[in-house]
Formats: sequence, structure tokens, C-alpha cells
Amino acid sequence: MPNFSELLKQHYEQTPDKVSVILLHAGQPDRPVTYRELVHGAAGYARTLEKNGVQPGDVVPLILQHGADLLFAYFGAVLHGAIPSIMPFLTEKLLPERYRADLAALVAVTQPTTIVTYREFEPEVRAALKPGEDSVKAVIVSGQADGPREPDFVRFGGLQRQPEDIALLQHSSGTTGLQKGVALSHQAVVNQLTSYGAAIHLDAADVFVSWLPLYHDMGLIACWLMPILLGSPLVLLSPFDWVRAPYRLMQAVSKYRGTLSWLPNFAYNFCAQKMRDRDLEGVDLSCWRAISNCSEPMRWDSHQAFFERFRTFGLRHESLATCYAMAENVFAVTQGGTGAPVVFEDVDRESLQVEKIARPAADGKPVVRMLGAGKAIPGTQVRVVDAHGKSLPDRHVGEVALKSDCMLTGYYHRPDATEKAFKDGWYLTGDFGYLVDGELYITGRKKDLIIVGGKNIYPQDLELLAYEVPGVHTGRASAFGVFNDATGTEDVVLAAEADTDDHAERQRIADGIRAAVTRGSAVALRYVHIVGRHWMVKTSSGKTARSANREKFLKEMEEKGQGF
Repeated sequence: MPNFSELLKQHYEQTPDKVSVILLHAGQPDRPVTYRELVHGAAGYARTLEKNGVQPGDVVPLILQHGADLLFAYFGAVLHGAIPSIMPFLTEKLLPERYRADLAALVAVTQPTTIVTYREFEPEVRAALKPGEDSVKAVIVSGQADGPREPDFVRFGGLQRQPEDIALLQHSSGTTGLQKGVALSHQAVVNQLTSYGAAIHLDAADVFVSWLPLYHDMGLIACWLMPILLGSPLVLLSPFDWVRAPYRLMQAVSKYRGTLSWLPNFAYNFCAQKMRDRDLEGVDLSCWRAISNCSEPMRWDSHQAFFERFRTFGLRHESLATCYAMAENVFAVTQGGTGAPVVFEDVDRESLQVEKIARPAADGKPVVRMLGAGKAIPGTQVRVVDAHGKSLPDRHVGEVALKSDCMLTGYYHRPDATEKAFKDGWYLTGDFGYLVDGELYITGRKKDLIIVGGKNIYPQDLELLAYEVPGVHTGRASAFGVFNDATGTEDVVLAAEADTDDHAERQRIADGIRAAVTRGSAVALRYVHIVGRHWMVKTSSGKTARSANREKFLKEMEEKGQGF
């Protein structure tokens, strides 16, 4: 089985002038990068790492912006035989104090000797370090790295790496999870790419188009390593350009005849709501054959909104796909919508919440529409288990467990966390869901579950109801539980951002949220907390950080002298 460096060497020797990546930046000409340029740039970084004393097998955190330097630095670490790990840099979504603490914790656990970053961010990196105490001896600034050079493959330690050796680290996107690195071997990643390529029917005509950040498994594996290592062209936009102008994704798909993309669920709504026809003039999306919804709870209505918005631009309904994935399995666990249409079903809401059974809906009773995540990809097994690890029958909600040939080696330098994650050889995902004839449906995250009077409440369901209220920003609400000693169960709190400071308007929004949640879920909110923009804490991958928002809410209540 070839390792990363061997795959890169094959492309360099066989198709050196083939375009591997096309980098898109707003206001700049599109920049194609051939395999020749990629390897030459990577060889320069490999030399820089060698001069700084980095050894094969050392972890090299990369804190770099979208662009060629990230491409060259990543594969420079690969060629050198080091273990690259792409990290997020500080943005307004992240709390500065938490970011620095997480970076310091990561250094303590992974023990890197060198960190690569860009000049403007160097002070932030150094502020998180403890000279003379931690392992970091050098901070490489991207502009100071060695320039492109002819590769000396005999010299590269990456070609000597064995299939079972660790190829990369992926780090959790949680607010307190950066220190828990998912260690993945060359063999595990190559197995995933092979199996997932088969699941999505990857062929020579495919073109990947993505804006996803590379510190998250969806961007790193599906939209970075898979196309580059398997030889498919990748068109890569900056995540920040996409947020500011999401129509750039559609323009890129149309211009380069893109066929494959992955989007988190919120992006379907964001694209449908934010794009104007004048920005889509001449756009043709008929080439898009699979847009996989992944990374957060998937919603049928998000798919429909996306399709209805872009159908007049050639988007085909059968192009909408689904995927359940996690870093611990490299990426994909299941895939739906590429071999057959995505499936959905209406289930009885009361049965799902109280009995934990997804019974088909009966006429006249409240329902929850569930979107299928597809069936397990080749080489991966999925089952649903109870609290004791026993398999549950179809339609019974439990924890999703998996076993595969692309499983993580372990959490890097965290044998305690690795041991806790497995039971009888099966990885426990922490996600709740159920199976129907092999089709997986995800109902929520175990750690976010709110239990009120024995009833399971999934916070994302309440957040979706809040988004229906005028004045609430989509993606900027957070529901969580706070234990009530008097009642012996949890109270439900929902915090939501609004643009207004007007007290009467905020009260109207709060009342609207209460009514929407009561009407749509039979849950009574204990407290609705209306806050201003940028109050909400997000993870580095843009997900709602419910536990952090809960802590922030409780702290504010305490400061106001309002017990909770």
C-alpha cells in the first residue's frame, strides 16, 4: 500500500504538468498549481523543517491562511516524514482566551518542536508558548521558508514511512477539544479514500470544488487529500471569501464544471438566502452531480430550500446527497444519494422523544421529518447500541457505534481517551440515531441531549423552531439544559441573537420564540435569553458550542445576581 509521499511522487513523475489545485482569492487571478509546482514548493518546506531539527514522526502544527503556503507546508511536512496538523487561527468566532489555552494544551500533549504560521499571526502563537518550559524550539514564518526546489526523493523521510505509521493529526473542533488529536495512519487514510471514492463513484471526469476550512475533517479529507492524492482537480476557495460572497461557490462550479462538493447543513440555508440573481448571471450548475450534506444534523427542508433556489440555474434534485462522517473514521461513515436518491421519512414526534422509537407517523399526530444519512461505505460497519453496548433493533434510538478498516490509531498521546472511546472493539461515536434496513438516521449528539421529565429533547430541534421567528439569525441560537434542584430535572434555556437593542422588540422576539417552541415541540422554555450579535460561542468549524454558551449564560446570570 503506498503512503502519502509515494502517491505524490507518482503524480509528479507521471503527470507533472497536470493541474492539481486551483486556488481562488477574491480580487486576484485564479492560481493553478501543477503537481510539479506542488512538489517543488513542498520540497522547499521539507528542507526548512530539516534545518530546524524536525525529525520524521514529529508533529508539525500548521496555522496558515488559505493559499499556496498552506499547500506547500502541508505536503512539505509529508515529504519530510513529519505529521502535519492544520489548526485554525483566531477569528471573531473564537474566544481569544480559550484559543490560547487550547493552543497551549495542544503543545503540552503533542510536544511539537516547531510550529509553522504566517507573519501577522506569529505574535499570537508566541503568546501561547512558554519559552524554556514547553517543547517548541522554533516558529517558522511562512515567508521565511526555503523557496521551491527540485525534489530529492532519496533524501525525503516521507518515502520511508510505513502503512501503520501516523500520517496526520486531526483535532476536534470543540471549544475544549483541541488537545485531543485524532491520529490517523497512512493505511487508514488510503483505505478511506479508496472506499469513499467507490461510494461516491469517483471517476476521472470529476472536479472537486470547495470553500471548506482544512482544519476540519470534511475539508481536509474530502476536499483536500482525496482529490490531491487520487489525482482529481481541486478548485479551492477561501472560507472567508465564501462567507462574504457565497455566490463565488456557484460561479466556481460553473466556470470549472465542478462535479463534487460538500456542505454543512447551515450552508444550504445560507446559500439559498444570501444569493441574488444578479450575482448568478450566466451560472450553470447542471454539472454538479453530488453535493453532500455533512458535518451537522441534516435537514430535509434545507435541501428543498437549496434546490428551489438554484433549480433555475440547472441544479438537479438528484445531485443532493447526504453523508455521516467523523474524524475518528478518517471521514465518511455512510453516504446517501450517490447510488440511489436520498431517503427521508416522517416519524411520530412523541414516540421519538419519549419512547426513543422512530415509529412511522400516524395521521393527525405531530411528526418529525428525518433525512437519511445513507448506508455504510465499504469497509465500515455501523450499528446502534444501548447504554450497555447491546445492539438495538431497527427504529430504536441509541448510540451509533462503528468498526472499520480506516479507524483512528488512537487519540495522540491520550491512551485514556482512546480506551474510553471503544467498547468490545466498537468505536462509540457519541451520536444518537437509529437504523432502518441499513439506512442510518442521526437524531442528535449525546453530550447535547436535554432530558426533561424523562423526555429526550434534541437542542437542534428547538433552535430550528427559533429560526422561524422574525428577527432571529439562522445559525445564531443555542438551546441547552440547566438542572433544576427543585424539580429534579432540567430546565430548557434558549439563547438567540438579535440585531435590536430595543427592549420591546426583544420581548416580542422572546415571546415569538416561546410560542414557536411550544407549538412545534411541546417543550416549555424556562428562559429565553435575547442577546446582541457576536454573543454566541461557535466552535472552530462553525458549529454551535452549546456547553460554552451554557457556561456564558450562567455566568451572566450570576453577575446580574439572578440565581438559576
